Amino acid sequence: MKRFVPATVLLLCFGALVQARPNIIFILADDLGWSDTTLYGKTAYYQTPNLERLAARGVTFSRAYSASPLCSPTRASILTGQTPARTGITSPGCHSGNVVLNASVGKKAGAQNKAIGCQSATRLDTTLPTLGKLLKAEGYATAHFGKWHLGHEPYSPLEHGFDVDVPHWPGPGPAGSFVAPWKYPEFKENYPQEHIEDRMAEEAVTWLRSLDKDQPFYMNYWQFSVHAPFDAKETLKKYYRSKVDFTDPQRSPTYAAMVHSLDDAVGTLLDEIDRMGVADKTVIVFYSDNGGNMYDCIVEHLASGEEFITQPTSNAPLRGGKATMYEGGIRVPCIVAWPGLTQAGTRSEVMIQSTDFYPTLLRQLDIPMPDRHVVDGLDITAALQGQDMVRPGIFTYFPHNPPVPHWLPASIAVHAGDWKLIRLFHQGEDGAHDYQLYNLRWDIGEAYNLATKYAAKVAELDAMIEEFLKDTQAVIPLPNPAFDPNQYHPEIIGIQKGGVRTKRDLGTLKTR
Repeated sequence: MKRFVPATVLLLCFGALVQARPNIIFILADDLGWSDTTLYGKTAYYQTPNLERLAARGVTFSRAYSASPLCSPTRASILTGQTPARTGITSPGCHSGNVVLNASVGKKAGAQNKAIGCQSATRLDTTLPTLGKLLKAEGYATAHFGKWHLGHEPYSPLEHGFDVDVPHWPGPGPAGSFVAPWKYPEFKENYPQEHIEDRMAEEAVTWLRSLDKDQPFYMNYWQFSVHAPFDAKETLKKYYRSKVDFTDPQRSPTYAAMVHSLDDAVGTLLDEIDRMGVADKTVIVFYSDNGGNMYDCIVEHLASGEEFITQPTSNAPLRGGKATMYEGGIRVPCIVAWPGLTQAGTRSEVMIQSTDFYPTLLRQLDIPMPDRHVVDGLDITAALQGQDMVRPGIFTYFPHNPPVPHWLPASIAVHAGDWKLIRLFHQGEDGAHDYQLYNLRWDIGEAYNLATKYAAKVAELDAMIEEFLKDTQAVIPLPNPAFDPNQYHPEIIGIQKGGVRTKRDLGTLKTR
C-alpha cells in the first residue's frame, strides 16, 4: 500500500535540508601573490594576522593555482568550474565596450611574431549555470561584493544569480581610487577618505544582518585589493614607511598598507560570522585570482621625506608574477575553512586549481551537476579532509603575450606532480612548438630549463596538453604566415617592452 505524505511534511523536510546546508563565503583577493601573506613564511614586511586567524580554522594549501595569470579568466573558472580554454575568456578585457562571447584567432600578427595569438571572449555568457544561479535555485540568499570584471549589464552579477551586487562596477579595479572620493556612478562614500575595502566589508556585514537566520547564504566577497591604482590609507603608509628595509625586495609602504587593508576586511567578516554564531556552519574560502604584480612602479617616500621608486611587490622565491606563466603568476595563497570537513590549523601539499571549487561545493551540498555542462575541475573533498590526492595534471592556458618582465609568447602549461611543462606555440623551428620543462621540487624558481635533458618527459606532458586542447575545443594560436626571421628578436622575450611602465611620470626622482 502506498503511503500518502502530506505536502506540509514535504515542505518541512525541504526546509530542514536547506537549513542544514552550510553558508558559503568566497573571498577572492585581486593580484595577491603567494609570497604576499605570512601564510608561507616568505614575507617579513607585510602583516596578515586575520589570514592567519582564518588559517587556524581550516587548511592552508601550498600548491594552489589560479586558472590564469590574469584576473577575469580565473573569476570565470570559479563560477563555472571550466578552464579559460573552454569558456574562451583568456584575458581581462571584460570591461571593454565590445561584447564577444566566443574566442577566436587573431586576424594577423606583426612580422616579428612567429604565431598569431587569440582574441578573448569579453563577457561571461549568461547561459552558463554559474554557482550564483545554482545556489539561488536551491534557496540560498546570494550577494556579490567588490570586483566582478566579467561584463557589465546584461552580464553583471545580477544576471548570474546574485540578488545583490555592490558597488555594481564592471571595471578592472576600483573606480578612481581606493580612498574616497571614488568615481562609481551610483555608489558614493559615507565620509571623506573612506577606504573602499572598509566600505565593502561594512556593506557585506549589513547584508548578513538583513538575512533570515534560517536561510543559508552564498556571498562572493571579491576584493578590489591589491590591484592598481596603488594608494592606501595615509596612516598605514606612515606606519610601513618606518619598517622599510632596502635589502628586502618587498619594500613598498603603499603596497604593504594595501595588504593590511585587505587583511582587515577579512577580519571584519570573521568577526561578524563569530558574532552571528554561525562559524560552525559557514564555509570560508580565501583565494587570489593570479600572482602578485611585480612589474609596475610606485613612487614612495621614507619617513625622512626622501623619495624612492620600487615595484609593488616581489614573488620570490617564485619566478615572474602577474601576467606570466611562471609560478609567480599562477601560484596563489589559499585557505579553506569548512566545518566538519577540514581540520583546524592544517596544511596540504595537494595541487588544486580555481576550477575545483565548483564541483566540490556542488557535491558537498548535494546539488546535481548541471546537464550538458562540462566541468574541468575536480572534487577536492579528499584534500580538504587531509588526504593525499593524485590528479593527472592541471592546465593553464594563456594564448597572449602582454609586455611585462618574464613574459612568454602565447603558451599553455601543465603541472603533473613535481613537473611543469610550458609549450610555447610555434616558437620552434619551422613552426614547431618550443618547450620549457621544470622540476619544481628541485627548482621552485624555474631557473633551469630541462627540456633538452628529459625529452621523454616533454613528450609525455605534451601529449597531455594536446589531449586537453582537443577536449576543451580550445581556440589556439596559429603559425604566422607573415613571419619574417630578419625581424625576430628572441632576446627580448622576458624583457618588459618599453621599459618601466610609469617611466614618463618619474622625472628625476632618486632611486635606491
